[in-house]
Amino acid sequence: MGTVIVVTSGKGGTGKTSLTAGVASCLAALGRRVLCIDMDVGLRNLDIALGMTDCALMDFTDVLSGRCPLERAAAPHPELVGLWLLTAPVRPDGAPDAAAMADLVSRARERYDYILMDSPAGVGGGFRLAAGSADRAIVVSTSDASSLRDAQRAVAELPLEQIQLVVNRVQPRLLRRLRATIDDAMDAAGLPLLGVVPEDERVMLAANRGVPLILDCRGKGAALAYLNIAKRLEGLRVPVMRLR
Repeated sequence: MGTVIVVTSGKGGTGKTSLTAGVASCLAALGRRVLCIDMDVGLRNLDIALGMTDCALMDFTDVLSGRCPLERAAAPHPELVGLWLLTAPVRPDGAPDAAAMADLVSRARERYDYILMDSPAGVGGGFRLAAGSADRAIVVSTSDASSLRDAQRAVAELPLEQIQLVVNRVQPRLLRRLRATIDDAMDAAGLPLLGVVPEDERVMLAANRGVPLILDCRGKGAALAYLNIAKRLEGLRVPVMRLR
């Protein structure tokens, strides 16, 4: 049975969608079958981060309504074997049914090793819909105080026991000027650390080229951080990246 992970954040701008795409790509590169579900109705961007713009013709509401089976709605990645995307609808058309979503996720567990659900930022309906079917959560935050405070709010609303923190878009020079550390961020969020990802302009460059970061830039920066996080999800012991 597959593992369902909701990737969420207390506010926008943390790089949550890029992280979802990066970690999913790395899990697929490690030989796992991975389904990404974009839960951000009306503001979907996961297809861009995955390099799958215009690949997905159906969205998850087509599956929920019975218009299309999951196997046909989930679009395979054109280059990364083992990676699929189930996108969100362009326009909201009423609140998706929680029971139907739970059934969709249950069926996905039988076909995929990992299901990564890219939750909308904040703690609204989309957040609750995604979290309700998950086994574990990744809370994505930057190192600034407002982002960490909003991460705390998201944690308080998550009905899950296994919740881990990723500190994203880290700028070591800024941390030094603030006299802050990653440990401070962990204490502020009240969560164990899953990974640290540096600020990396290659994330945006790869997305604009329509290429997953792992194919565009291997072995350094954010790409390496995503790979390390994927390996930790697999249960491997990997040191946290040292940023300088």
